[in-house]
Formats: sequence, C-alpha cells, structure tokens
Amino acid sequence: MFVDTAKIFVKSGDGGNGSISFRREKYIPLGGPDGGDGGNGGNIILVADPNMTTLLDFTYKKKYVAERGGNGEGSKCFGKDGEDLYIKVPMGTVVRDIATDKIMVDLSHSGDEYVIAKGGRGGRGNVRFKTATRQAPDFAEPGMPGEERWVSLELKVLADVGLLGFPNVGKSTLLSVVTKAKPKIANYHFTTLNPNLGVVDMPGVPSFVIADIPGIIEGASEGVGLGIKFLRHIERTRLLIHVVDISGVEGRDPFEDFLKINEELKKYSIKLWDRPQIIAANKSDMLYDEEIFEDFKKKVGELGYDKIFKISAATKNGVEDLMKEAARILSTIPIEDIEISEEDKFVPEEKKFTYTIKEEEEGIFVVEGSFVDRLLASVNVNDPDALRYFHKVLANKGVMQELVEMGIQDGDLVRLNDFEFEFLL
Repeated sequence: MFVDTAKIFVKSGDGGNGSISFRREKYIPLGGPDGGDGGNGGNIILVADPNMTTLLDFTYKKKYVAERGGNGEGSKCFGKDGEDLYIKVPMGTVVRDIATDKIMVDLSHSGDEYVIAKGGRGGRGNVRFKTATRQAPDFAEPGMPGEERWVSLELKVLADVGLLGFPNVGKSTLLSVVTKAKPKIANYHFTTLNPNLGVVDMPGVPSFVIADIPGIIEGASEGVGLGIKFLRHIERTRLLIHVVDISGVEGRDPFEDFLKINEELKKYSIKLWDRPQIIAANKSDMLYDEEIFEDFKKKVGELGYDKIFKISAATKNGVEDLMKEAARILSTIPIEDIEISEEDKFVPEEKKFTYTIKEEEEGIFVVEGSFVDRLLASVNVNDPDALRYFHKVLANKGVMQELVEMGIQDGDLVRLNDFEFEFLL
C-alpha cells in the first residue's frame, strides 16, 4: 500500500536530575558535596532509508519518545545519557513542523540524518554549586525537558523523469514497456491511483528512474480530483515526458489536452512548468489521419516545443528513440535538491525560561512562568544556604529590579507558585 503523507508526534528524552549528595565516610564526616550531574536526554533522529518506498509504517505508529537521561548520583557519579531514537523514512521525505507550518528538512539522499527533537540537558549536581562561601549547597538542578512537537511527513517521489498527461493516454503502458515495473493497466479513467516507479532497462539506453504520475485533470492545482496529492511527486523530476493521445479515439483534442495540463503545472509551480518537456504522441498505431499529428506538431512547435516523438507504447514503435533522447537530455541537467526559501524554512527556537509579574491585589505580587517552575524545582527553600542562592538568582534574573520598578514596598508579599516571602529592600 502506497502512503505518501503522515503525521507523527515526537518527544526527545528529558535530561536527568542533578544529585544532592554529601560525602560521608569514616574519619571524613564533613566531606562536602559530591552529587553528580544528570545525563542528557536522547535525541530523535530521522534517517533517509533507500529501502523504504512508503510512509505506511507511520499509519500504525504515530508516537515516538526517546529515552530520558539518568539521574546523577553520589560520589560524583554522572547519570547515563539517554539513547538516541532513530526513525527511518523513505528518501524524498520532506518534514514540516505542524505548529509553524515551516519545512524542517528535505531528506533526499541515502543516509541523510536530521535531529528532529533534541534531548534535554542533564541538570547539574550540588557539587557544581560549591563556592568558597557556600561549602555545602543543599540544592541541584533538575534536568531540562526534551523537545516535543507534531510533524508532518510528505513523500515526494524521487525520479529523474516524470510521465505527465491526462488519464488513459497510455502512461502506464509506456512505463511497463521501458521498465520492469508492472503497473495496473486498463481502459478506464484514473486506473493509476498511486505513482509507479521503474528503472529504464533498454539496450543502448543509460539507466534512469522514471515515474508514472497519476492522470491530472483541470483544476488539479486547486486540489480538484487527486491533483495536488500527485503534482508534488513531479517536483523533483528533472525532465517531463508529456504523453498525449494522438489517436483521438475518445473524442479528445490532443492539443487542448496539452495546453490544459501545462496550465495546471503553471498554476501549481512556475519552476515545474519551466522544466524541459519531451512530447510523446502516443497511440499512433490507432491514428486514422496523419494530418492530426502534423497539425499537433505544428501547433506545439509554435509554442517552442521541438522535442516531439510519434510513438505507440502498445507496439513499442518509436519508444526506443524517445528513451534515448530522454537519457541524452538528462545528462545535461544537474541534479538539484528542492530549494527551501527563507520564509518556509523552520528555525528552531532557543529554549528560554521566562516569567511574568503581576500585582494580584494591593501588596501582593505574583511571579509565574517556566523560570519560576525550574527555580523552585532546583532549590530547597527551607535550607538557609539554598534560600540565599534562590534570592541571588532572582536578583541576577532581574526579578527584584522589576518588582521595585512596579512599586513594591517593604513588607509586601511575593508569591511564586506555592512559595511566598516578604519583600525587603
């Protein structure tokens, strides 16, 4: 089953907590602090795997959590770092952060890796807080939380050449003739519901990857039918083979079809519309009037398209020349990665601990936020030494100065979560 989009939740490992410990041995009753640091949390890393061709696995499992770091211990023992979690995705997967709708990475080469969620840093043990004036710190840092986010995975098929055209013009037949792929073939519209890939395998023709993109209809660029879902699969192609039904047996005008498909391409992406195109006038074995082909050739030639091949995928007539020309043009076009504009590029935010201050009522000021939560988790406010450190951090962070600017007076109450203290200038 071919699945080309998925949404998953990822959470990297939290950092381990720093240890509060003191060295206590015989004959060394006051050995000082020896609490070790916590280990770093595991990262979540996406890896491009050439053996995967679909995002089907992510239909069944949508949540991925990396291992947290181990807590620090006494005797200056550091906690173990959490193991990184590697997630394999197919080559050609574009990863987008759902919250910001920005592109994080394009994993288009075998073995490409990207850290999609960085593990939290381990907290420092109390041995780190020992100073000349603070000999026995009774506090340590908690581990930093890991990153978590929802991301979308979008598979854009990796092919050198894309077969383009309305439904039922013979793209699947052409693919089956020039490669060993076995696409479903029948005489009704929208036979192909998934992109089919194959490697061209013909004597005298250099190998390249070709994709049969499902038929496009008018309005595809706005999402009509299966349009947008499949248009993205030709974004990576370097060359387009535009297949038209020159026979006219279904009552369609091949030139009108050619114009409509190119109009949809132009609406979807100017860059895609500007790709080199070879025109394959297919079903020539059913052509009842040679003037139809000559008229078509003249009209598209006036538009600047000079690579026009009259072929029959069913009888293989003209197919070899078509593939040789495709290989020749490919040899002149360099392989390029998808360009991600600065506007669309995801920029990870630096994790900052913030706070807000508000005067809840006269004489009572409330400080809250992630900074407060982390500070209170790291100190024992019942210990005089730790309490001095607590007030020092508040001063260094600028909380005390901001309270003064807000008009706090001696004796006013400052509340941080469940902890309160009287303010003294």
